[in-house]
Amino acid sequence: MIGSDLTKGIHNFYTAHQTIYSIGSLLCIQIAIMQTKPRIVSVFRKAHFNAAHRLNVPSWTEEKNRAFFGLCNNAHYHGHNYELEVKVQGEVDEVTGYLIDMKVLKDYIDEEVVERFDHKNLNLDTEEFKNINPTAENIVWVIWERLRARLDQKFSLSVRLYETPRNFVEYNG
Repeated sequence: MIGSDLTKGIHNFYTAHQTIYSIGSLLCIQIAIMQTKPRIVSVFRKAHFNAAHRLNVPSWTEEKNRAFFGLCNNAHYHGHNYELEVKVQGEVDEVTGYLIDMKVLKDYIDEEVVERFDHKNLNLDTEEFKNINPTAENIVWVIWERLRARLDQKFSLSVRLYETPRNFVEYNG
């Protein structure tokens, strides 16, 4: 009986050891996979600016512009409190743990968007919209182009612009 219990005990110990070894091997494999798989992360930065504009197609008649754009065609312009969300995506740097320094991203947004467009009449005060109708679709595209030129090409970029809390556009390039 003692030999039988001893045999069972050795068998149970061996089986348990095999199970632990198997789990440990799987864990090591999983950790190795995690270490070789790139960590793609998205970071977001919000900003705000106020600007006036008038939606107008110069080659159209005043009547056609008013009919198409409605209140947005006001000859005296109208304004918005724009909210901006910038998304940068890429692989996390293994040394710093950063995707991008958020202070650098903030500076790019301030220089390329806020300083350029805040408290401006987009039609009259900016070069970007001298010949482009400053629709939300065109504004978000211009912002994306300006930020894309500043960011390392290894990053993907998405820009979302809220004209109102219910109306927003997004451009991904």
